[in-house]
Amino acid sequence: MLVTLRALAASALMAAVTLAAPGAQAQDKVVFATNWKAQAAHGGFYQALVDGGYRKAGLEVTIQQGGPQVNNRPLLAAGKIQFLMTGNLLHPFDNVKNGVPTVAVAAIFQKDPQALIAHPGQGYERFADLARAPVVLLAKDGQFTWWQWLKVQHGFRDEQLKPYNFNLSPFLANKSAVQQGYSVAEPIYIENQGKFKPVVHLLADHGFSTYSTLIETRAETVRTNPDLVRRFVDASIRGWYGYLYGDRKAANALMLKENPELTENEIERSVALMKQQGIVDSGEALERGIGAMNEARVRDFHDKMVKAGLYKPGEVDLKKVATYEFVNRSVGRELRR
Repeated sequence: MLVTLRALAASALMAAVTLAAPGAQAQDKVVFATNWKAQAAHGGFYQALVDGGYRKAGLEVTIQQGGPQVNNRPLLAAGKIQFLMTGNLLHPFDNVKNGVPTVAVAAIFQKDPQALIAHPGQGYERFADLARAPVVLLAKDGQFTWWQWLKVQHGFRDEQLKPYNFNLSPFLANKSAVQQGYSVAEPIYIENQGKFKPVVHLLADHGFSTYSTLIETRAETVRTNPDLVRRFVDASIRGWYGYLYGDRKAANALMLKENPELTENEIERSVALMKQQGIVDSGEALERGIGAMNEARVRDFHDKMVKAGLYKPGEVDLKKVATYEFVNRSVGRELRR
């Protein structure tokens, strides 16, 4: 489903967000694709759309949702979209390894929300205890990526693995099971369905040092149109400050329209968890602004993944993974409240 400014202008709910008047300077059309359905973890981008931040930056932005049956990743390399929201650094690592000419230009999340979740009262209150769980429910993508790091770094074993198909029922039915989850989403769904508060261990707090919710674009775009990249990144960053610390009602309303499976309560609880866990505005972002990245941290995470066996030494040219020219400038920090 596509969200465009024209659609917003036609909606009474978004009446305040209109296209530029006839005769105004033309806006650069941009398609930004996400990696899942609209949710609080995308909120800052929707905020920049509904509060006019993108429009003020001279951009007519379309947000193109991802989802379980949607893969937006190939569209970036093919030039069908201008920007892509990427889960974590493993994706740009893979692109560089495979010769796909894309580059990360901002890291909206300082912490990856990937987590392992357990039932309370089962002896899993410490992260180290999870390695003895008889069952760990993981989706295929996790099994071939960060599970390898968990085995090398924390002693997990393949014998524990069971498939996770984004259905909570197997976990809810087995108190000794552990499952993967987004720390700002699945715990809420578990509370809603299971009527208990789960134990949540954020991988980022135990050495999984990747950035997350990266903005990627084509390397060619960075070379030939850096002004477009800067305007999109700056407007997105300001949108995230506005979403976290300002009035996010209109952004929430648009996400609810785009993803009817959401509820207002779930969105607000998710925002509270993002703040509590320091997902967006923590670490480097406190001084350098949301979106901050640095080369040393990218290298540190890469070296951990080499040790885990995901890449061979020298296989990924880290100079091609990310550019730091569009971040670390404290854009939007004055909006923090």
